[in-house]
Amino acid sequence: MRSREIRLAARPTGTPTDGDFELAEVDVGEPADGELLIRNEIMSVDPYMRPRMNDVRSYVPPFQIGEPLAGGAVGRVVASRHPGYAEGDWVFSMLGWREVARSDGSGVRKLDPDAAPPSTALGVLGMPGLTAYVGLLDIGRPEEGDTVFVSGAAGAVGSIAGQIAKLKGCRVIGSAGSPEKVAWIRDELGFDAAFDYKETPPREALRDEKLDVYFDNVGGDHLEAAIGAAKPFARFVECGMISRYNVGGPEPAPRNMPLIVTKRLLLQGFIVSDRADRARDFFRDMTEWVRDGKVRYRETYVDGIENAPRAFIGLLQGENIGKMLVRLA
Repeated sequence: MRSREIRLAARPTGTPTDGDFELAEVDVGEPADGELLIRNEIMSVDPYMRPRMNDVRSYVPPFQIGEPLAGGAVGRVVASRHPGYAEGDWVFSMLGWREVARSDGSGVRKLDPDAAPPSTALGVLGMPGLTAYVGLLDIGRPEEGDTVFVSGAAGAVGSIAGQIAKLKGCRVIGSAGSPEKVAWIRDELGFDAAFDYKETPPREALRDEKLDVYFDNVGGDHLEAAIGAAKPFARFVECGMISRYNVGGPEPAPRNMPLIVTKRLLLQGFIVSDRADRARDFFRDMTEWVRDGKVRYRETYVDGIENAPRAFIGLLQGENIGKMLVRLA
């Protein structure tokens, strides 16, 4: 069976460009005993993929030049010689960035399309949702009446983190990169306040705030502003720093770092893969919240495997609202 896949052609310098990727056509053989063949229908692009394009040591190995990229995807089994899967099954895998994948079943999870749309396994009921859940609840530890600030609040993680904070009885502030995004998180998701950081600097927007929790997806000027606005003993959930992913050289520290000491702030970074023990609680709670309309989500689609690099670049430039996905079928 013929398939197309996206490979890393060069390590990006700064913001990735189309030339850093290449589209290749390959033959995918029939499944051997114990294998299955998956035709991906939807794949995910995520911010964590950008650091993996650099040849540096991190918590996951870097992508290799000339090799297909990898990431979350959902699709259907088109042929199976694996006892756990039948033709037609919907499955999740980390075999994205390709149209067809052959697998021995490792890392593949069967989905129930009647319980939730398969795409949600890449967003609200997948890794981004779990990231928001464990980051906010286990590190942020919000209490009723707390003020919580979420940066990048119109993204896949931030939008969910803010809604969970609202469910816990918190006052929630969000930053986003356009008037449309600000309107979405404020008017539809129920954030108490929101600002467009391209129009209002975070330091100015938070001037009169007293933060108990900061959920950080952006870093940079947002982190500096949150340190300045934090109450003593505030908790900082360091989830990501997308503002720095395309910047070469050392990252400058916030200019008000001494306040971390005098305010006795707790800053903790985390990697969601370390929190697999929380998956059962997450699926139970988030499935109920989504079903009851207490947590809402949005998906932004780009069509065609050939446009996956464009979707990824658009993600880094803030072109998505909610989860950025690529439709392959």
